[in-house]
Amino acid sequence: MTDVVLPCRNEAPALPDLLTRMPPGYRPIVVDNGSTDGTAEVAREHGAAVITCMDPGYGAAVHAGVLASEPDDGVVCVMDADGSFDPGQLPLLADPVRHGRARLATARRRPVSRGVWPLHARAGNAVLSHRLRRTSGLTVHDIGPMRAVHRADLLALNLRDRRFGYPLELLIAAGRAGWQVLEVDVDYHPRAAGTRSKVTGTVLGTARAIRDMSAVLAR
Repeated sequence: MTDVVLPCRNEAPALPDLLTRMPPGYRPIVVDNGSTDGTAEVAREHGAAVITCMDPGYGAAVHAGVLASEPDDGVVCVMDADGSFDPGQLPLLADPVRHGRARLATARRRPVSRGVWPLHARAGNAVLSHRLRRTSGLTVHDIGPMRAVHRADLLALNLRDRRFGYPLELLIAAGRAGWQVLEVDVDYHPRAAGTRSKVTGTVLGTARAIRDMSAVLAR
């Protein structure tokens, strides 16, 4: 069984379709991070394990979900729960880690149509990715919100960021540890109707994410 951590804040409209399309052998863990739209109830109705994370922040939610995953050396995946990713593509990331071809697999978003990835968000991601490649030597092009890694390996990195800088801190730590990091192309779809991105949805949200990630790069 592969656990899939789904950090959520007001993602109820996206969950029914997302959870019903989870591939066999993948167990969703929905981390409710302060939702007010019934996210937890919808998740339970569709068979997901649900935990509550009271500490605000993307990194806090992901960390809580990883701690709640099965306590063995299995693979754990993390994926946004807004409907922009296809859970059927999770094996593209999990299988290389499971079979030893990578210590960490991370997604490179490939928009399926125009307008899926707003220009301000794409530009911010490109700048951060360029700085990461220059400083870490990793050949990655996206600080993507979809990844797979062995649970024990991830916890051993002792990541500290609990905000939007978490995915970047993970990549930096993996590079410093000498991990083999594999970037995998995945489809990037429009968000589910009724949900709103905390990062790409507004210029302010993107600016906050860039601020958090820039702070991680400056350490």
